[in-house]
Amino acid sequence: MTGLFITFEGGDGSGKSTQAELLASWLSEGGHTVVRSREPGGTDLGLELRKIVLHRRGHIAPRAEALIYAADRAHNIATKVRPAVERGEIVIQDRYLDSSVAYQGAGRVLDPDEVGNISLWATEGFMPDLTILLDLDESIGRERLDEARTTYDRLEAEKSDFHARVRQGYLALAAADPGRFLVLSATDSIGSLSAAIRTRVAELLPA
Repeated sequence: MTGLFITFEGGDGSGKSTQAELLASWLSEGGHTVVRSREPGGTDLGLELRKIVLHRRGHIAPRAEALIYAADRAHNIATKVRPAVERGEIVIQDRYLDSSVAYQGAGRVLDPDEVGNISLWATEGFMPDLTILLDLDESIGRERLDEARTTYDRLEAEKSDFHARVRQGYLALAAADPGRFLVLSATDSIGSLSAAIRTRVAELLPA
């Protein structure tokens, strides 16, 4: 039996982690084995790369940044995600390759196709069964982050035009692959978002 790979995407402050945890709890209560991961930082190596790419102060060249994310992704998929899915487990992950296309592609103004292809090579083409995009106006996301921030984050600290490009990058990805994406407004209530996500995920579960 093959499991599922479900990813959560969206701008900073959109509530991805909250919804991922709610979905994981619901699936676990239903008797499914759930594995949680995130990018960057889903593995021991990933935690070290996360410190570099998110919390290091100082300039990192956009292409170097994209490659660090791809390195984290390659290790996460090879050592954690793919083995779990092959065991029949359900992996729920905060961010995946769509984040790189949106942040390093659209945000950093690199070629989105090139950025995506780097991740596809790094993961041997491994793709999610479902990607949940929590869409949020970047100005609202900024307000949420300012209230919650505890540590310096290089991407969160970028200006609003960067985050506007990221949002448009995400929406373009979802429009190009509607079968994989579930797009929801992140301003909806936590309960209504959770219910919509459960409904969609239930369609993927074995009878």
